[in-house]
Amino acid sequence: MTPEEPLPPAPQPQPLPPPQAQPAKPKNVVERVVGAVVAAGAALLKYGAILFKLKFFTLFFSMIASVGAYALAFGWQFAVGFVLLIFVHEMGHVIVLRARGIKAGLPVFLPFLGAFVSMKSAPRTVYDEALSGIAGPVFGAAGAFAVLGLAGYEDSDFLRALAYTGFLLNLFNLLPFLPLDGGRTAAAVNPKLWVVGLVGLLGYEVWRPSPIVPLILILGGFEAYRRFKGRNTEASRAYYSLTAQQRVNVGTAYLSLIALLIWAMHTYPVPPR
Repeated sequence: MTPEEPLPPAPQPQPLPPPQAQPAKPKNVVERVVGAVVAAGAALLKYGAILFKLKFFTLFFSMIASVGAYALAFGWQFAVGFVLLIFVHEMGHVIVLRARGIKAGLPVFLPFLGAFVSMKSAPRTVYDEALSGIAGPVFGAAGAFAVLGLAGYEDSDFLRALAYTGFLLNLFNLLPFLPLDGGRTAAAVNPKLWVVGLVGLLGYEVWRPSPIVPLILILGGFEAYRRFKGRNTEASRAYYSLTAQQRVNVGTAYLSLIALLIWAMHTYPVPPR
């Protein structure tokens, strides 16, 4: 018998070639937006507890809400600039309040109503109230002039219009009627100036009706009545007790700032479209 020939070895299975990578399809805008929203939501869920503990949480999200509200009416560029001008204005109050030893929180924004600063302790005298009151328009005017300077550098009519809006906003705030900054400032000169502010606001409402002015009149009316009712108390007399020099200082700063803002609005009007 002849020996059997060995069988040929069985073919070994060859590894399959790796699949060729397919070029990724570019994401459309919707997919990118959805992805960003999902990522932001995941981050908020993960770090939300920390954010809520931060002091600027309310400031940041109230600013975002105000930007969104103003953007619907005026466009996002104007909304961002306008909210930043309000922020500069409000930080003037915060800085001076804290410098005078009065605890004050960061600004909180209210869409279409501006912003406010909460005080954890009351001013000791009307002089403190006046200084913190006028500080907002002083800082706000400085911010508007900074925008005006940038407008000249960039030759931007948009920035000129934004600066004009800043001048107008701060001038309006100087009307001598509570709870406007001018009402708090004028109280250190003579509370009777509130009558001038009342007439001015009524005239403004007739000239250009606004849903905000009636609200100011109601709030200011209640505050003025409360102060007038308690004007003869010992605490009230001590609160409104100022030296003649303090009254002169506040009055001079108040009238000078009004004149400066009127001059700025007259000299740099809104550019024609």
